[in-house]
Amino acid sequence: MRKEKYEVVVVGAGPAGSVAAKTAAERGAEVLLIERNAEIGTPVKCAEGVSKELERFVEVDRKWVCAGVSGITTYGPNGTKFVLTGEGTAEAGYVLDRRLFDRFLAQQAADAGAEVRVRTQACGLVREAGVGTSEGGAGTVKGVYARSTEAGRSAEAGEGEGVRISADVVVAADGVESRVGRWAGIETRLRPSEVATCAEFLICGIEFNRDYCELFFGDEIAPKGYAWVFPKGGDCANVGVGIGGDVSGEKHRAFDYLRAFVRERFPDGAGKVVAEICGAVPLSGPLRETTADGLVLVGDAARHVNPFTGGGILYAIQAGEIAGEVVAKAVREKNFSKRRLREYEKRWRKEFGRVLWVGLKMKNVVLGLSSQELARFFQALDGEVRMKEYSERAFMREVIKRNSRFLYSLARFLI
Repeated sequence: MRKEKYEVVVVGAGPAGSVAAKTAAERGAEVLLIERNAEIGTPVKCAEGVSKELERFVEVDRKWVCAGVSGITTYGPNGTKFVLTGEGTAEAGYVLDRRLFDRFLAQQAADAGAEVRVRTQACGLVREAGVGTSEGGAGTVKGVYARSTEAGRSAEAGEGEGVRISADVVVAADGVESRVGRWAGIETRLRPSEVATCAEFLICGIEFNRDYCELFFGDEIAPKGYAWVFPKGGDCANVGVGIGGDVSGEKHRAFDYLRAFVRERFPDGAGKVVAEICGAVPLSGPLRETTADGLVLVGDAARHVNPFTGGGILYAIQAGEIAGEVVAKAVREKNFSKRRLREYEKRWRKEFGRVLWVGLKMKNVVLGLSSQELARFFQALDGEVRMKEYSERAFMREVIKRNSRFLYSLARFLI
């Protein structure tokens, strides 16, 4: 088995992993970023929408923006229509090309000095004693065991070259399934009720509102979830459905609801499906612990997704930036203990932990409403709102304000 040594190894080249790698490398750490897929940014598992808050973290490049949108239009199951737009701006958000966006972030990491390696899958953790571990192991994390493959070969099948990558800190950015977190003894398992299963078509040749992202609610459309139509430029749109994992079953899977939604929304065979994707979104709220000795978890691996909206791109970028700063400090100080790395956890909780907590409470309240209460919930949202600050936080604040009967107790947490 080949042996290598880095100060930081990041597992997963999504937004969280790439930003963590870039930030740590900019601060002088020797970083390796590994990605199990052959191409960064594929397969896409995202509706690709993001608010204009993105500009806080990266300089927007139109090469990876498919469409600018003026806001969000939400349709309730009883015919209500809630339009949310930004005040004094033509664009309140963007629909991205995640393949190009993710590659852009990985390229930034490389430009900052990180080594980026694809077709390399983590298959275990290196411990302080230099021994690999399985789920439930103990001891300080000191790197990963990985397997690098060539085209047509499978690391999961045990093919490819094994490599022992020693590192002072491992950043787990390996998505919703996060095996790295489990190997470190962190409880990352999700119940079906804590996951949304999603299916999406990229459809061209259809008529839709090209200025807004549209959300559609209703048990017949998407039980415990919603459907969406997001502009992708021209006459193309991402059309998808996300449903609760605990209601998914035979003939009632996300693709079944998606096909029904497309038939209803675009009748007579309008449009052409040019791509299909599927995926899962964690809706559990963040993990109780996102650090261990020699390890931090970021992005979907840490459950940095808003359980009410399903949005996670901005939280992933924020978490990656904080993680990169903290692990670079740990490298300089030669202190990789859980206690030292908890700075990362304290900072992300201060930055956006409260929003995720409120999102979880909102999700639980809404899913607990009766049919009559749910109808009143959406009736209260009927109308149009223009906001100076167009953001997910502002969207949630407006929903709470208009539904004080159900959500008033949460209002003070978003002020």
